[in-house]
Amino acid sequence: MEGLLDAFIAFIRAERGLSGKTVDAYAADLTAYFEDLRARGLDDVTRAKQEDVSAHLSALGKRGVGKRSQARHLAALRGFHRFLVAERMADKDPTEDLDTPRSAKKLPSFLTLEEVEQLLAAPDERTSTGLRDKAMLEVLYATGLRVSELCGLGLNDIQLTAGYLVAKGKGAKERLVPLGRVAIEKVQAYLSVSRPALIGKRQSKALFVTPRGAGFTRQGFWKLLKRYALKAGIRKPLSPHKLRHSFATHLVERGADLRAVQQMLGHADLATTQIYTHVNSARLRSVYDEFHPRSDVFVPKPKKRKTGT
Repeated sequence: MEGLLDAFIAFIRAERGLSGKTVDAYAADLTAYFEDLRARGLDDVTRAKQEDVSAHLSALGKRGVGKRSQARHLAALRGFHRFLVAERMADKDPTEDLDTPRSAKKLPSFLTLEEVEQLLAAPDERTSTGLRDKAMLEVLYATGLRVSELCGLGLNDIQLTAGYLVAKGKGAKERLVPLGRVAIEKVQAYLSVSRPALIGKRQSKALFVTPRGAGFTRQGFWKLLKRYALKAGIRKPLSPHKLRHSFATHLVERGADLRAVQQMLGHADLATTQIYTHVNSARLRSVYDEFHPRSDVFVPKPKKRKTGT
């Protein structure tokens, strides 16, 4: 079975352009699948049936593996068995009629507009690092980039005159993302004043650099963000991904086309982006409950008494 796994891994590396982490996860999931098949007395994966796959998913659940991880396992199994059928190594795909395990979707957490304004105002633009940090935060909120995409930006990836940047997303896929006026102005100021002061005579292709001339790491930006959240008085847990959620939520709340938001976020599936319509609906519900007199939770505000003279 391991020989078939090697062939499949070579195929997805070459043909599907998956990230190294995803390939490693698929390999681990399939190895666990093979172990369960052997425990059931089956040494030939090409003869696996639907009940064998179902038994494997059930075993994962008993081990405490969550629905989301089970769904990833099934995705690996589906890809593998489809590969075997396509290469005529097996006659049938046992995953064909199986439903993906679904967990209840959690609504993404995001910042309010006021909290975003407080965060963006936190860096001290009078310093080189503060001006750089201001530019990074403005770009992150203006584009909804993943933190890895932000830290991976090169000098050639940003076109300030045209007003867009090129983000390199999952699977090395590139996409164009518009930049707002404020983000453009702050990046221009950073490039003309802050970056030369930080990098000195060093050479670097990275857009955002540290005083050592190196590009930012995800961990480095995370620490930076937490420091500014504390300075801005934001008490809720904050991560770069929460700014991504805030970007998408604020766009959808103001009527942005969902497919445009999908393209800017780099989501492969529109269903992933649709969670932001649920966020919008949830907020509408909370406003209704708070202010409509016929709602179940409406509490009338007491009238102010007039003071006599």
